Amino acid sequence: MRMSIKVREWLRRLGIETSHEEREEIDREIERRTGRYCDDGIALISEAEFLAIVNSVRRRRRKATVEPLVA
Repeated sequence: MRMSIKVREWLRRLGIETSHEEREEIDREIERRTGRYCDDGIALISEAEFLAIVNSVRRRRRKATVEPLVA
């Protein structure tokens, strides 16, 4: 998978720091929603939708890393 240049530009412009893995998931979600490569698909979504994608990816990743403590 190629890394999206435009996704990184949007994240930088909005002051959002992400891990490499989060950026890859954001790219995949944009591709899933638009049916296009992420650099092309990002032009089809609004800033609000982009922020919703970023937040949903972060929530999913946080859930995956938080495991319940077993006593």
